[in-house]
Amino acid sequence: MRPVRDAPLALIGYSADAARALRGAGLLAVPVPDDDPAAVLEACRTLRFIGALVHPSREVALAGYLDLDPEARRAGRADAVAFGVGAHGTYALADALKDALELSGYAAYGAGALLLGSGADLALALPLLRLGFGNVGIVADSYSEAERFARDVPAGVRAFAVGRRDSALASLSERADLIVLTGGPIPPGLLQPYHTLVDLTGQVSTGHSGAARLDLVRLPELRLGRQLLHATGQRYRPEDLSDLVAALA
Repeated sequence: MRPVRDAPLALIGYSADAARALRGAGLLAVPVPDDDPAAVLEACRTLRFIGALVHPSREVALAGYLDLDPEARRAGRADAVAFGVGAHGTYALADALKDALELSGYAAYGAGALLLGSGADLALALPLLRLGFGNVGIVADSYSEAERFARDVPAGVRAFAVGRRDSALASLSERADLIVLTGGPIPPGLLQPYHTLVDLTGQVSTGHSGAARLDLVRLPELRLGRQLLHATGQRYRPEDLSDLVAALA
């Protein structure tokens, strides 16, 4: 067990049980009221809290009161806050997904990807494109929405924006090796045996398609590790965070 740090960590939307669990990791965690985000954030800064973890149910409401990094801005939500000159929010889940894909050993460099989402949830998949994919299809509920996310694709990656009902979707999927579903349904017949699926909705069965499914079992620990790094500046090994993930669920 690590020694408890002097500067407290705010828990926004979490219970006292979660705070007690975090003490075992050396963090003086304190649940704070969450009914008035602006007042809570100002109080945390005044009382010299080091940072905050944000419950999923509060991520969207709090985002409007924070100085957001690019990932949080694209997603329209924040799951961790660092206090200093202002209150700086991040959305750690996006980069944690990239970490999970790297740890899986998936050969991303030069491969093709298809990102399929609905609204701001597409932002979750954009960090994956830093891993060297050669081309990517961005699929949203409308072409204009897909085009907006395509503008955030890293330089050097060929991006194609289409709507879910676009006839070009079938040909894009044939060129993809990895399909990442961040929200909404997956069109019937889209999955093929040569695809690998990352399903963030948890609702898709690969069934008779023969597609492989990427194991994301470490994603919650990777996410919490990134949240704590942003909120406290302290690094934790993901394998040491399993009990904390369960306590914060």
